[in-house]
Amino acid sequence: QVQLVELGGGLVQAGDSLRLSCGASEHSFSSYALGWFRQAPGKGREFVAAITRAGGSTNYADSVKGRFTISRDNAKNTVYLNMNNLKPEDTAVYYCAAELWGTGSALLEHYKYWGQGTQVTVSS
Repeated sequence: QVQLVELGGGLVQAGDSLRLSCGASEHSFSSYALGWFRQAPGKGREFVAAITRAGGSTNYADSVKGRFTISRDNAKNTVYLNMNNLKPEDTAVYYCAAELWGTGSALLEHYKYWGQGTQVTVSS
C-alpha cells in the first residue's frame, strides 16, 4: 500500500505560479510512474501530467503543456508539479497517483494509489 500526500495548494491570481508536491511513504517509490490529475467542481477527474519511474519521460495534457512541469526526486520519495501562468480554468482539486506499470499513462484507470487531493483556486 502506497500512501500519497499532496501539499502546496492554495488561492492565487491568474498569471501566478504554484508548486505542488506529493510525498509517498513507500520505500519502493521509484518502482512507480506518477501522475497528477485534477477534478473541477461538477466535472470528472482529468489527466494533467505524468512521469516515468526514473523521470526520463513525461506526458502532459494539451491544456497544461508549456505551463506545467512534472518532476520527481526518488531520493526524497516526492513528485512535484510546477504550475506557471495559472488560469481560472486550472481551478480544481489536484491529486497525485501512482501507476504500477511505470509507463506514465494518461489513463485514470491505470493508477492504483491516490492521494486525498489539494485544492488549487485561481482567481481572475
